[in-house]
Amino acid sequence: MKQTITFHLNGELVELEIEPQLTLLQLLRDKLELTGTKEGCGMGECGACTVLLDGKSVNSCIFPAMEVDGKSVVTIEGLTDAQGKLHPIQKAFIEYGAIQCGFCTPGMVLSAKALLDENPKPTEAEIRTGIAGNLCRCTGYLQIVQAIKAASGQL
Repeated sequence: MKQTITFHLNGELVELEIEPQLTLLQLLRDKLELTGTKEGCGMGECGACTVLLDGKSVNSCIFPAMEVDGKSVVTIEGLTDAQGKLHPIQKAFIEYGAIQCGFCTPGMVLSAKALLDENPKPTEAEIRTGIAGNLCRCTGYLQIVQAIKAASGQL
């Protein structure tokens, strides 16, 4: 039996009926067609599906969609402004070559945003801890850490 949920998605109010067993990842990708959020492992281990829920990073592949009722969700699509201007973290990822195959990038960027919102001037060790739940298959961690550090100086 479907249930109605209401939440803010990338700043817009959304109300829809969903099946109770739906994950947040399935809701975003399959129902709302926001494909920037990736499915990697499907078990909450790789971080490719990371989104922000009330400003905190969550693995959407294991997060029940019903739990977003009354909350705010930000996906990678929600980081650009109305004119399509990239967020400083996104710009830094481009400038520092932190995007290789790109599969981990949305989750990494959102984990970085959650970190920088909480700690605007993190050390390298704090950055590495902040993105520890996100795996990069291309081993681009050095560039990713450098990009996050650079973005911290721009925010």
